[in-house]
Formats: sequence, structure tokens, C-alpha cells
Amino acid sequence: MIYLDNAATSWPKPPPVLKAMTDVLESAGGNPGRSGHRLSIAAARVMYDTREDIARFFHAPDPMHVIFTGNATQAINIALRGLLKPGDSVITSSMEHNAVMRPLRSLEKRGILVKVIPAARDGSLKVEDMSGAISPGTRLVVINHASNVAGTLLPVSEVSAIARRANALLLVDAAQTAGVIPIDMQAMGIDLLAFTGHKGLQGPPGTGGLVIGSGVDVSRIEPLMYGGTGSQSELEEQPPFLPDKFESGTPNISGIAGLRAALGWLTDRGVESVRAREKELTRALIDGLSGLPGVSVYGPLDPERSVAIVSITIKGRQNSEVGLRLDEEHGILSRVGLHCAPAAHKTIGSFPEGTVRFAPGVFTTIADIHTVIKAVGEVIRSWKATG
Repeated sequence: MIYLDNAATSWPKPPPVLKAMTDVLESAGGNPGRSGHRLSIAAARVMYDTREDIARFFHAPDPMHVIFTGNATQAINIALRGLLKPGDSVITSSMEHNAVMRPLRSLEKRGILVKVIPAARDGSLKVEDMSGAISPGTRLVVINHASNVAGTLLPVSEVSAIARRANALLLVDAAQTAGVIPIDMQAMGIDLLAFTGHKGLQGPPGTGGLVIGSGVDVSRIEPLMYGGTGSQSELEEQPPFLPDKFESGTPNISGIAGLRAALGWLTDRGVESVRAREKELTRALIDGLSGLPGVSVYGPLDPERSVAIVSITIKGRQNSEVGLRLDEEHGILSRVGLHCAPAAHKTIGSFPEGTVRFAPGVFTTIADIHTVIKAVGEVIRSWKATG
């Protein structure tokens, strides 16, 4: 089996991740921050150590500004629904995932002005288009760091500079880049960073977070959820301080432990080396698939301008049929369809059918890529042979 669906969830997980999850349930299975006994304290220590590791990994200024969530979607919702008020203006791109577009469309019905800046057909975004859309009423700019459909990297640092000139905040959806592209929140000017643990960070599902920069006034962000935090239990109002303000309910301590182990594994390996390897795999995949008859490859066709995501269609064939044959006949697992990002598919010209998406990961080999190219070619030839 060749697994090329790492943009949805990375697999397999590094062995230390599995071990850490089991170990914490055996040795630190208490409810963190809720009790004073040794198991609760041990669990709280795991959470704090992971906050520190995440802050260090993303060059965030304060580990207490790392908010644990179940995924990037929840983190994005905390930021969007907590920050934006009726009359505010928010700017985004036409390459966004529904994790951004759906909450924005919901907020639009409540009086928030949503401006969507059209990207180019390869998924790229012109900085001048973003600059021209920002006005004094712009409260927030939200963009993905890389598209989950075309892999295209967006110019985060340049957009940040534009947002700052208008006194707007920048929220970055790093679901496709955390763990595979070096991210320095302070150097890149990112105010709010939403990440998920189960993709490039190599962690387990059910983990993610929102990292809040030091320049954000957290008193102006309403919590997405209210409830028990283990702190100020004498009050029936939500604590105003971080991270408790946004972390109601019992956390996923085993998942957080697994995420910490994944961060350690990635740090030892080096994100730069992961990036270099994935560029090599992406180049081979683009070059090989582009040479096959009837195949259209989407995106910038340049690994320097994208993450390891390659989307294709085959002329005259349904994507579902392509994906099924690759799975059943060749053991190649891809993802077909719209990838929860209809706006992106409209932008690149693949709506409403979508694409067949290949997403290599840290355990993919160059031999796997050659096998995939050969298999796609065999599928095409078999159709030609049968008319």
C-alpha cells in the first residue's frame, strides 16, 4: 500500500507518538488542573511542557498563549467568532478551506462584511490585490499558508505587512504547513496561528491549537465555549486569563502527549530536511504526471511555491473512478473530490467535479512516487485499450 493522503491525515504515525499516548494514560491519567493529587499534577505538567514546545516550535512569544483545541477548525472558529463583531470587515482569499469559509458565511449573516480576494488559476495571490481591498474598517485578514487543493503557498509575510498598515490582525490557517514549512510567528508577523496536530506535525487526531501573538488584545475575544477550567471555580463566570479563557472542559491529555512526542520527533529530524525531501517528491510527481496523456496537473507546478500536494484530473474520466482503480488495482490511496474547499476548486477551474489529490508525506519514498506515476499511466492505457 502507498499512502498519499497525508494532506487529510498523516499516516503512519512515528512510533514515539503511539508510545507517549499509552505512557501518559498509564502514568499521568488524572484530570489536569482539576485536582491536587499526583496524577492530576503529572497530567498538568504534560500540558504545560507541550505548550512550551509548541511556542518554541512556532517562535511564539508566550507558551500561555497556546490554546489547545481539537483541530485547526475549532481554532479558526475561536478566532473568527470571538473577534468579529457586526460592522467589522474581514478579508480572505478564494483559496480557503471550508474551515474558514463556512464560519465567515455564517458571520456574514450577522452583519460582518466579508471580502474574498480572487486568487490566480494556479492558486497564487497577488499582494497588490490584497492591499487594494483593505480599508480602515478591516478588523481581520485570514488566509491559509498553503492550499489543501493545489498546495500553493500564499505570501504570509507580505500580507502581514499590509494588514499592519491598516491596524488589522492576521489569522493564518497553517493546517497544511505546520511541520513541513518552518514557521516563525514573530518574524512573519502572524497574530493568530491555527494549526492541527494530525497532519504535518505527525501527531494524533483530535489535537490542534490556536497560538495568540502578544499584540492581540485577548479581552476583545469572546470564548467559543464556556465551562469548567479548574481555575476560579468559585465564580460562575469564565476566567479572563489565558489559556483558561478558551479551554473549557477536560482536555485530550493522551493526544497532547502524542503531539509533544511528534514535535520532538520532528525537531530531531529537522523541518528543513522534511521540506527538502518533500520538494524532491513533489517535483518527481509533477514531472511524471505532467507527461502522461490526458492528465491535467493543477497548481503552480513548482515545489518551491507549494507544499507536497499535487492535484490532477484525467480527461474524460471521473475522479472517483480514477481513485477507486488506483486503490483496488494498485494499492495507492489518494483523495478525490472537492476536499472541503469548493472556493479553491472554483478558482483553479476544477469545480464541481474536483480533482484526484496526491499528498506525499515524511514516510513516502521516491520509489513510491515512481510506482504511482506508472500506475496512473497503466490505468490510462487500459482505458485506451478498451476504447
